[in-house]
Amino acid sequence: MAMASERIWTAALLVIGDEILSGRTQDKNIAQIAQWLNVQGIRLGEVRVVGDREEAIVEAVNALRGRNDYLFTTGGIGPTHDDITVDAIAVALDVGVVHHPRAMEALEAYYATRGGLNDARARMARVPAGADLIENRLSGAPGIRWGNVFIMAGVPHITAGMLDALTGTLEGGRPVVSRTIGCWVAESEVADLLRVTEKAHAGVAIGSYPFFREGRVGANFVARSPDEALVDACIADLSRELEASGRQVVADGI
Repeated sequence: MAMASERIWTAALLVIGDEILSGRTQDKNIAQIAQWLNVQGIRLGEVRVVGDREEAIVEAVNALRGRNDYLFTTGGIGPTHDDITVDAIAVALDVGVVHHPRAMEALEAYYATRGGLNDARARMARVPAGADLIENRLSGAPGIRWGNVFIMAGVPHITAGMLDALTGTLEGGRPVVSRTIGCWVAESEVADLLRVTEKAHAGVAIGSYPFFREGRVGANFVARSPDEALVDACIADLSRELEASGRQVVADGI
């Protein structure tokens, strides 16, 4: 009797902000959110970047939350007029915007010794009606959860704190395990070997990441799967085949 395929949990990330699209700010959240999701047993399946335009945010939110188990957004939840993420997501969800009482309490406590809570700062307590909060121990302004949508800060170290607060709270599968080897070889020279090896190890994905360094070309190869034994077997076979062709393999990558 064939075994049922394992449930794959997926997430999407929506990065919001004109500053990302203009190049003024380099996004650092994609990598840290992807790594955190892997540990939760959730795969980051797609990433979209949009500017501070309501119609773009609304369209992206509804598309991404509909075809993934979870949607994370970063950016646009600060105190200024151009922070429109909460309003746009409320439109996407077809709900109103309210000041969350616990968010107001957290902000009042945070700003008690920092000049007090004014109208601009109180904007950071606004949430789509019916939302829960994601704890933020660093700056007082919480993240927001509405259903399968998680609205988070754009500042990476604040996002990291919000992810920490969410750790272990989302349903997912087995954590994804990865192993890396490196080799001074042109990617094109081993493309067929990578394809054959991946095909021979069902359930393992092999990523190839070429580079040019020290005047020569090389590549790192990363095997990923929720099954650690499958990853180890795949890496062992790939290493053996590369060495059999006269190439030196570097454990953990170059």
